[in-house]
Amino acid sequence: MDLIYSLMETLLPFSWVQFSFMKNALLAIIMIAPLFGLVGTMIVNNNMSFFSDALGHSALTGIAIGVMLGIDNYIISMMAFAAIFALGISMITQSGISSSDTIIGVFSSSGVALGIVILSMNGGFARYSNYLVGDILSITRNEIKVLAIVLLIVIVIWILSFNKLMLSSLNTDLALSKGINVRYYKNIFVLLIALIVTVSIKWVGMLIINSLLVLPAASARNIANNMRAYHIYSVLISLFSGVSGLILSYYIGTAAGATIVLISSVIFFITLFINLIHK
Repeated sequence: MDLIYSLMETLLPFSWVQFSFMKNALLAIIMIAPLFGLVGTMIVNNNMSFFSDALGHSALTGIAIGVMLGIDNYIISMMAFAAIFALGISMITQSGISSSDTIIGVFSSSGVALGIVILSMNGGFARYSNYLVGDILSITRNEIKVLAIVLLIVIVIWILSFNKLMLSSLNTDLALSKGINVRYYKNIFVLLIALIVTVSIKWVGMLIINSLLVLPAASARNIANNMRAYHIYSVLISLFSGVSGLILSYYIGTAAGATIVLISSVIFFITLFINLIHK
């Protein structure tokens, strides 16, 4: 890590590089952005933006469970609850009992309410309100290493399972005819979303994490002509938004996460305009 920081100080001619928290935040964004860019493409293709938003909101209940059980590391309780939450939504949605948006809405509102009720007991909710907006500047070296491990896991799963994940999402009948276990791969994908959301929620924030998952992929889909370009554009837009948003927030004194989202939003409308012109 010290070598990386030395290279950053040598190569980046900016005043903010002297601060350790800014170097940590930049490295974190370089780890988080590809995660959001890759997984966001499948979320957009599957119309699952509401699902990822619900997972973000469920983090409150994960934290509350950790508090009740006396778990100091809330990521553990958040991840466990998010996994159960995601699989529960997936299982009920696939059963066809009700429409997916209704099921997700019920789970989302129930999860948020339960988390707030538990955390607000004895007036303690204010201690956890920082999870709502996140703080990328608070990330530590050890947490950056965790992000690097998660990024590696996602890349490996993407390489090994992308075609099956894509076919399962686009044409279930064709996937089944080719012997693909559709339910298995859908569950793998929802667990992947749960992992990414819970690992990054502390630094990104519950209120905007879904925007960071959806906006780069939605922008990329406006201008991409094929699947490879779609993924490359999504990752590049996510990286550009993250890095430029972090730097801009430093100079103008705004929240990093919200600034990144605003830049992503501007890019989306630009790509939408380009798409409209081409059509």
